[in-house]
Amino acid sequence: MIVAALSVTETVTWGIIYYGFPVFLRPMEQDLGASRVAVTAAFSIGLGTSALASISVGRWLDRRGPRALMTVGSCLATLLTFAWARVESLATLYVVWFLMGLAMATTLYEPAFAVVVSWFARGRDRALLTVTLVAGLASTIFMPIEAALLERMGWRSALTVLAVVLGTITIPIHALLLRQGTAGRTAGVAEGAAPSLTLGQAARTAIFWVLGIAFVVSNFATAAVTTHLIPFLVERGYSAAVAAAAIGWTGAMQLPGRVLFVPISARLGSRVMVAAVFVAQALGVGQLTLLARLGTLVPFIVLQGAANGMATLARASSLAEIFGARNYGAISGAVALGANSARAFGPVGASLLLVGLGSYPAVFWALAASLVAAGAAVLLADTTTRAER
Repeated sequence: MIVAALSVTETVTWGIIYYGFPVFLRPMEQDLGASRVAVTAAFSIGLGTSALASISVGRWLDRRGPRALMTVGSCLATLLTFAWARVESLATLYVVWFLMGLAMATTLYEPAFAVVVSWFARGRDRALLTVTLVAGLASTIFMPIEAALLERMGWRSALTVLAVVLGTITIPIHALLLRQGTAGRTAGVAEGAAPSLTLGQAARTAIFWVLGIAFVVSNFATAAVTTHLIPFLVERGYSAAVAAAAIGWTGAMQLPGRVLFVPISARLGSRVMVAAVFVAQALGVGQLTLLARLGTLVPFIVLQGAANGMATLARASSLAEIFGARNYGAISGAVALGANSARAFGPVGASLLLVGLGSYPAVFWALAASLVAAGAAVLLADTTTRAER
């Protein structure tokens, strides 16, 4: 029931809040008389706010459970979507998306994963897989609906309709069905495991910082490549339509990547799996530097897409396995602070790298090398993280 509830609410929230923004980007520019950079800054503000709120959200989830927080988050997201439909200036848009960042922090993957971890000591990876597989269809389901609503009634009316859908579906599910699981309290007794680490204890281990920095590198690289792939390909003679399709297919490859995650992780273990994901991302990015020789984007799409899909599960699974379930929310929130900030900074950061390094191939080589280094660091890091410390 918990997995089914979260699968529905995550799909709806991601589909409307996260994927709705790019659909309505162009009409917002025209209506507000603002540049694309100015309008997309609102989205970056939301992502940054969400990242900053992640530790506080995680602590709340560990101590008080998800029902009140995620219900309030859904109420806030609904009200802000109504407000979004009525903005008349950039300043108002920025305020709405600053607050929307708080709503995202309390309703998207981080709190949902914390709920799953609190419920499942065994079968956790499969439960996480189910939520992300269903929610992974959010863009496929909602972006065509949003585009149709936009064409039929304009962006403001479309957002009003979507706000009603968002509130009608997510608020009652969060209010009536969510509650805290007991896996974090019972795992040690049931399996003879050492107690879970607190955030403070985790922060005194090498593996916590290595994982935190590694996921910063991973999210930065993913955001950078996604944002700059179209201009890179257009410079090399591809049409904008083909470049956009490459991004779409890369996103589609996340689903089979997630399906493969569970059996591969069961064989390799969480730490080796995380390192393998980073190396696969590096190999994917590296394909772009060899595009002239390869003559095809298929290796990039397969490797990058599958690895990106696995990375979402790898973070949740590795943190729960290494540090335990009891304080997962706070620990995951601390890692998310850096990782989600990197996602927000990635597009701008890649632009700065492009200026400094002088070409896209140099940028992609630098990103690939950083990902390989991140994978190696995860493999070599001290894993003494529990009671023996």
